[in-house]
Amino acid sequence: MKFSVTNLGCKVNAFETESIADMLEKAGYERSDDASGNDISIIFTCAVTNTAAAKSRQMIHRAKRNNPDGILVVAGCYAQIDPEALESADILVGSTNKMKIPEYIGDYLEKHQKIRGDSDLKNAGFEPMTVDRFTHQTRAYLRIQDGCNQFCSYCIIPYARGRERSMTPDMAVQEAVRLSRSHKEIVLTGIHTGRYGREYGVTLAQLMKRILKEAPELERLRISSIEITELDDEFVSLMKEEKRIARHLHIPLQAGSDRILELMRRPYDTDGYYARMEEIRNAVDDLSVSCDLMTGFPSETDQEHRDALAFAEKCRFSFMHVFPYSAREGTPAADMAEQIDPRIKKQRASECLALSERLYDAYKDTWVNREAEVICETVRNGCTRGYTSQYLPVQIAGEETPGTLLKVRLSERRGHMMYGKKEEL
Repeated sequence: MKFSVTNLGCKVNAFETESIADMLEKAGYERSDDASGNDISIIFTCAVTNTAAAKSRQMIHRAKRNNPDGILVVAGCYAQIDPEALESADILVGSTNKMKIPEYIGDYLEKHQKIRGDSDLKNAGFEPMTVDRFTHQTRAYLRIQDGCNQFCSYCIIPYARGRERSMTPDMAVQEAVRLSRSHKEIVLTGIHTGRYGREYGVTLAQLMKRILKEAPELERLRISSIEITELDDEFVSLMKEEKRIARHLHIPLQAGSDRILELMRRPYDTDGYYARMEEIRNAVDDLSVSCDLMTGFPSETDQEHRDALAFAEKCRFSFMHVFPYSAREGTPAADMAEQIDPRIKKQRASECLALSERLYDAYKDTWVNREAEVICETVRNGCTRGYTSQYLPVQIAGEETPGTLLKVRLSERRGHMMYGKKEEL
């Protein structure tokens, strides 16, 4: 039987999607990249914004239309928080028991009765999903943490994912070592990755040190995202001494106004954020820093929006992920007064995105005529593209094997792409 998998969410979803696909292939199912005409359609949903939820619903309707006689499996955050809206699914799995999806498919094939997986998050443990190899990409993801205890006022994810929990250190190292045999780069990911291992008395830095020691074949270890409050001296010292840790940190900001940060229930102010970021930059050479920035939070003024733009420019981010605020029912921010007009949110987001592009190009320009190590990812039309440790996109002439680590002389930026020439390692 043929199946397709679709991921509509974050890097955690991407990992879980590949894990389920891996399990099904081992069970004898055939994976298809074409989402239509399959016996089984599996969709991993997202609920972080209203737009993400709408895309999830649209994809579910499309799968049902394209595969009216097929089995529709819907999983993930949106399935967790609003299962009634997804009643058309044959198999519905929230944020727990995803590993049972192959078993649920077998049960459905036998009994032809709808299945609703247990969605109780109160006592949810860490679900130790694994992947042998990411066959569609050179970069591997490893989910080492799940859940969040922070409860920012705008965020639905703690309700959709439950409380913090982590993969055991031994298993995390074991999985990283296994992935390193087929991937030059591994991205450690989670809902709140920086809080990894607290139930085991282990820090993220300690885990990374073990991985790098026990996986000598690994060329690059990257963190998907980490809070400024979790970048402690232990972590920074490890980055300084271990060059295989990617020189890129994605540090969520969310707002450039202290008043808005307080309303968001973020655990820092702008002065603290900037001071710590500069300390880290001074300690770690050639560091690229990106962030998340939300626009149009309830009661945000025009001046506070301008302050956010000025603060982002002061921080010299290499790029920003920009999100217009999206009210999520069940979160405190959804009930706040002075919700911002959608047209204003859209305009503010557009201005933030324009700044992000300008900052990214300016950062790339600082790398012209410099050497960088590039891990090749895709080959097309006689050229190879990949990313540097700083997450700069680079194109070089010639066809190189995906996954190969190259030393490249970056010669110029054209548009948003860096161009370079291979040099001998």
